Amino acid sequence: MHTLEAIGKVLIVGLLFGAGLPAIFAVGLRLQAAGSGDANADGTVTAPNPALKFAAYVLYALVLAAIVFGILWITRQTILYYTDVKIFPSWAYK
Repeated sequence: MHTLEAIGKVLIVGLLFGAGLPAIFAVGLRLQAAGSGDANADGTVTAPNPALKFAAYVLYALVLAAIVFGILWITRQTILYYTDVKIFPSWAYK
């Protein structure tokens, strides 16, 4: 049973980071494009929407924070060894 739980956890995390972060980034791109305004073919101009741009930047920040967190998590032992700084709680270290 322990092996099945481990496989399930790896599957969930893999789906979250493997497909979830790129999907969040893609939604951010779509929101930024929708919020930037546009010139139509008939010469009229659509005004920019700052709320959509702000939502896009929040999603970009979320993806960036997940990437930075992942890098720090992977390198936590090296950071502890060279700088003697624990950036995560004590339970995260061997």
